[in-house]
Amino acid sequence: MSEATIRNFDYVIVGGGTAGCVLANRLSANPATKVLMIEAGGNGKAFYVNMPMGLAFLVGNPKYDWVYKSEPEPYLDGRRMNLPRGRLLGGSSSINGMVYVRGHAYDFDSWAQLGNRGWAWSDVLPYFKKSESFHRKDLESHGKDGDWSINDPGVRYDAIDAFREACIEQGIPATEDYNSGETEGVSYFVASIHKGQRNSTARAFLRPIENRSNLTVVTGAMVDRLTFDGKTARGVIYTHEGRTFEARAGSEIILSCGTYGTPAILERSGVGNAERLSELGIPVVHHLPGVGENLQDHWHIATKFRLRNTRTLNNFAATRLGKMMLGLRYIATKSGPLSGQPTLLAAFTKLMPDAPAPDAQIHVSATTSDGFAGKPHTFAGITASTCILRPHSRGHSHIGTTDPLAQPTILHNYLKEEYDREITVRAILKSREIAASPAMARFEPEEIAPGPKMTDFDDLLEFCKRTINTTFHPVGTCKMGHDPMAVVDDQLRVHGLSGLRIVDASIMPFVPSGNTAAPTVMIAEKASDLIRNSTSAAAAA
Repeated sequence: MSEATIRNFDYVIVGGGTAGCVLANRLSANPATKVLMIEAGGNGKAFYVNMPMGLAFLVGNPKYDWVYKSEPEPYLDGRRMNLPRGRLLGGSSSINGMVYVRGHAYDFDSWAQLGNRGWAWSDVLPYFKKSESFHRKDLESHGKDGDWSINDPGVRYDAIDAFREACIEQGIPATEDYNSGETEGVSYFVASIHKGQRNSTARAFLRPIENRSNLTVVTGAMVDRLTFDGKTARGVIYTHEGRTFEARAGSEIILSCGTYGTPAILERSGVGNAERLSELGIPVVHHLPGVGENLQDHWHIATKFRLRNTRTLNNFAATRLGKMMLGLRYIATKSGPLSGQPTLLAAFTKLMPDAPAPDAQIHVSATTSDGFAGKPHTFAGITASTCILRPHSRGHSHIGTTDPLAQPTILHNYLKEEYDREITVRAILKSREIAASPAMARFEPEEIAPGPKMTDFDDLLEFCKRTINTTFHPVGTCKMGHDPMAVVDDQLRVHGLSGLRIVDASIMPFVPSGNTAAPTVMIAEKASDLIRNSTSAAAAA
């Protein structure tokens, strides 16, 4: 490699996604620090990225989505699941459902109980608050002056209001703030939406500072592997516009490519299970058997209802004229149904008798269709999609080839464990109970999926196998901890190596009981302090 292809920086961030954009902001705040962020996708400046309800045009589009698919899932009768992941600045925060959920205090306290110092709820709460500019300034558990504006878009439907009342009638209490550390209750979602537009981490953290002279952002660049000097990470090999470069880091390299991407880069670099790497002909730099293991994800099961005596999004979006009117309203005013997130209401509840905290999150949307992002039905309807918050099943994500353009081999093992099968069926029964509550009676709800005649456990389980979908929350493949399968320590440093950290959802030991964008931003905020403090300590030594 010629000298002309080598570029030198203090920090090299691999991945410009949800975490990477936060890191780029924080680490480049010191003008004396040179930062490079490398992103495989584009800049994400597009109409449908900005429009909250535009995600149907993003998911499955290789311009914005990695379009990953799972291996045939053995406990779903061999189904191959679509696994959307953002391929643009902001990563999955640029194509996700935008709801802002931190998770329960129990989740983070459980991380700390594994020996991960500094990750209990009381430790991470200041980092959640640091990011936020929360729409309500009177809540002490929220930040007021952060970069990330979190709001209630205010999209409402009579049927969703009634479903909220029905939840209360069924014993799920109303809650003022499900992000306080205690999630149990029913409430409208708050979301990363600002003035009617998606507020991805690219928009919130990167765009305001992208012209800093000490920050270089390269898009459309594919990272191949890391380079090492012994056990110290020194550089990143990537291709951009037909040329190959090595970016060298004087301080640290930070991997932020997500739960599927980060272990893939490690394995191509010779870090992972030595036997697996040797089978692929990859020289082993460091044996770390946990790389790519411990994969977990939230999935949801959708129960759908036809309604009468009301109108929902179906009634506006099922015709060409209706869609046109919605679009014109949004373009003119940045308001209306297209300015809000797809799922509007959240109900956190316990479905299993021994649950230490809510184990299910019911997402309610004002539409029904035959599949994800499908054509809306012509009648009024709502969908209650129950996300299983603490799944027991585990899978893996590994490379099958050294080609950086090849997708990893991903297997989640959805519904492998008996607990997961039991709670998924219970989720359908809970949605039925709520829909049958008096508050919903005036809408005469008619269950259209799975259908009222399906009552036997085995039949409902078969329905789940055919229809469950990912909630797009994969985590855990480079988990934080101190056991033999841990990949990073509680400072997010890769075990056994120096000059290398991982900062993304892959470090989560357990998936939080909620959506993962907010915890990923928290991780990046905390990591920024860990990195800067480490650099300061090294300089003083």
